[in-house]
Amino acid sequence: MDVTTRIKRQRFRAWHRGTKEADMLIGGFFDREHASWTLEEIDWFEALLDEEDVEIMGWALGTIAVPTRYEGPMLERMRKLDYIPVSE
Repeated sequence: MDVTTRIKRQRFRAWHRGTKEADMLIGGFFDREHASWTLEEIDWFEALLDEEDVEIMGWALGTIAVPTRYEGPMLERMRKLDYIPVSE
């Protein structure tokens, strides 16, 4: 599958998780970051999308230990949470 198709599929999967909170966290991260991803980072995100939302959210919020396969700069960027709009 070509990269453009993979990115389109990832965008859909990132924004259709099942809960608004997961959509905002995972979809917001995708929207902010995906344009600069390398093929390795595209692979990382694709694997992450196969995980359960509660796990991903726990890793991003720092409430659940992160498996070794997801540790690194991508998760560190996700942990910043600066891509999620906050309404007042």
